[in-house]
Amino acid sequence: MTSPLQAVRDGYDRWAAVYDHDDNPMQGLEGPLLRAAVGDARGLRALDVGCGTGRHAVWLAASGASVTAVDFSEGMLAEARRKPGADAVRWVRHDLTQPLPFTDRFDLAVSGLVLEHIADLGTYFATLRSALVPEGRAVVSAMHPAMFLKGAQARFTDPANGELVMPGSLPHSVAEFVMGALHAGFTIDAVTEHAPTDETALRYPRAAKYVGWPMLVLLVLRAG
Repeated sequence: MTSPLQAVRDGYDRWAAVYDHDDNPMQGLEGPLLRAAVGDARGLRALDVGCGTGRHAVWLAASGASVTAVDFSEGMLAEARRKPGADAVRWVRHDLTQPLPFTDRFDLAVSGLVLEHIADLGTYFATLRSALVPEGRAVVSAMHPAMFLKGAQARFTDPANGELVMPGSLPHSVAEFVMGALHAGFTIDAVTEHAPTDETALRYPRAAKYVGWPMLVLLVLRAG
């Protein structure tokens, strides 16, 4: 029997080929917000946790950060390594349920749209905190729990056979995000909630039914 974790990995291996190309409104909304929260990354040692296809790792490297990126999906990492600028990133295959496989410490950690696939938020935030230098920052985005009330979760249509694939999502609350971060020793600089606008829907038509509905949570954290 396939474990929930294996189902997520297998799903993302299949999703990798189209992940960056299916006009996903969640990514469209999240990307600019996460970049703005990060700000100037020049000269920073940065860790991308659950990097997927490297959509954050590559721009961080291009902006002058020294980037290490980890993910457990070899399919996603294969897509990441093909991107222009990928040679500037250290890519590491790693399962986030296990301790990080290096002792490096970072000034910045980013983690985009990963939390819905994490069963143990306490271990996740503790791992993130342990990877940072004192006063290091973490910027973490997540699908808003309110999306589950709309029946939404991570999903895609496999172009190979037309199958709707749902790798597996867990409906954590915003309070669980906040308390997980606090218990791990983070100071919370900001927690913001974001909904798509009419403009978002023009760019990403699949967002139309969610206009005005909370779609994304963004946490800006600081290691104490």
